[in-house]
Amino acid sequence: MQRSLAAPIREDLAERMVLLSGPRQVGKSTLARQVLAELAPRDPVYLTWDRAEDRRAIRNLSWDRASPVAVLDEVHKYPRWKGLVKGFHDTEGARQRLLVTGSARLEVYRRGGDSLLGRYARHRLHPLTIGEVGRSGRLPPRETLLDPSLWPAARPVPNDLLGALLSIGGFPEPFLRASARFGGKWRLLRRDQVLREDVRDLTQVRDLAGLEHLTELLAERVGAPVSVNNLREDLEVEYRTVRNWLEILDRLFVVFRVPPFAGSLARALRKEGKVYFWDAAEAPEGGPRFENLVACHLLRLCQWLEDVEGIRAELRFVRDREKREVDFLLLRERRPWVLVEAKQADLRPAPAIEYFRRRLGVPFAFQVVAAAEARKDVVPAVRLFAALP
Repeated sequence: MQRSLAAPIREDLAERMVLLSGPRQVGKSTLARQVLAELAPRDPVYLTWDRAEDRRAIRNLSWDRASPVAVLDEVHKYPRWKGLVKGFHDTEGARQRLLVTGSARLEVYRRGGDSLLGRYARHRLHPLTIGEVGRSGRLPPRETLLDPSLWPAARPVPNDLLGALLSIGGFPEPFLRASARFGGKWRLLRRDQVLREDVRDLTQVRDLAGLEHLTELLAERVGAPVSVNNLREDLEVEYRTVRNWLEILDRLFVVFRVPPFAGSLARALRKEGKVYFWDAAEAPEGGPRFENLVACHLLRLCQWLEDVEGIRAELRFVRDREKREVDFLLLRERRPWVLVEAKQADLRPAPAIEYFRRRLGVPFAFQVVAAAEARKDVVPAVRLFAALP
């Protein structure tokens, strides 16, 4: 299917190189090939670091220059990739644009040296969402996207789409196969590839069993603040080791972290953040998986606003020492913008929403539920997220 990021990527390639990152098997290579087929149908140049002959061409810059666009897939595995693409862009970027993909975060800043700043546009590809599938990959209306008061009025999509994302997850291959059995086998294989092959290729970690154990512990803690000290005790390793492993899982798009927001709240939780999985189906069934799926949709919104619209957006949560909590708080240009509480089945409005809305001066607030029916102050997830990327 057509991905909604295709159009923004084509637009950015008219002016600069594009860095496309995202989890393994989320569809980056497929999307890159689709963009290449549209922009360079006659002389496509597609090189992947995973193929030996392509590695030689990448290191030597010896690929064909006839195409207006060249795709360098998984090139982040080459330790000198930043210098290579920077040098190429500075000397030949006006003649041929680069679309660079990676299944780890494409870090572009280096202390004490030059960076790629101003030479690239960044895009992050996410698993499929309610909005993307419901619109068949078409772009979300910008006026709706930037006005949360219009989100609940978006054209609804079938509620069974939410059920499919909860049971199978949003990664394209298992989702399009529509088979929970296939999805389970696919997920085990992907987890093994990431935790063994990618960790081996990109890090110095040798205790792969410990890293896998950490992943299992994080799945048990989805939706709750995560204490590194508690994880250190459970894993029987040093505090610094757990911090390093968490950073690796974040960098490889296994998990993402949501920090707390304090702002003007005197008794707010300030240290312990939450951890969610890029593949929501990795979370335990029920409330934790629904909350994880909501987190995925909101993270995608924040990153879409930054990558496509140029608007700074952040995903946080808010909790105080009296244990009042709202699952998610969106910041726009560092200011509280939207509160979102995720309740799989509870249709009663959570009192903490109104409390934090008043205390923080948040203009918009929603409680999203898995049910298809809407009530006052409660919005079905399929309706709210149909408006988002």
